[in-house]
Amino acid sequence: MSSVWKLFFVFLKIGLLSIGGGYAVIPLIQEQVVEKTGWISEKMFTDIITISQMTPGPLAVNTSTFVGLQIGGTAGALAATAGCILCGVVISLTLYKFFQTHRKSAYVMEVLNGLKSASLGLIISAACTIVLSVIYGNHGPAAGLLTFNRTAVFLVLALLFLLRRWKMNPVVIMVISGMAGYVCYL
Repeated sequence: MSSVWKLFFVFLKIGLLSIGGGYAVIPLIQEQVVEKTGWISEKMFTDIITISQMTPGPLAVNTSTFVGLQIGGTAGALAATAGCILCGVVISLTLYKFFQTHRKSAYVMEVLNGLKSASLGLIISAACTIVLSVIYGNHGPAAGLLTFNRTAVFLVLALLFLLRRWKMNPVVIMVISGMAGYVCYL
């Protein structure tokens, strides 16, 4: 099976299991393309997440597109994107029809409340993954203070202070972050 088809089927599975949207799907994508298949490195995945957040469009779709582009070029980007969104489109249309029929059921509303809780857990997991990757790099917290990235933590706290204290525009914060990253990490 060619790598384009493999990408399609991996992202089809991710799309099928990605309840909760963008931030909730990040751990699923990471597990599949970094840990299980080893198609890309942890650092490259973190870079892709960063770029995906800065580009217009849904995070899961942008991430799928950039991962597919890295692995299989333009055909890989199309395959990963199509795989990621196909299940969502089919499931959304099916759920729309179901909820139109059962919109007054108390049981259906309770199931939705359970799904909201699961989505929150996945979003928290994605946030923890990103924060640990920034603070400890590829080594993880098990490596201890030797790999602790003090510069990254200082930059995050300083920029968060600027954002909260003076209500700076997030685009300005992103530009400052990019310049600081260029100066500190080049």
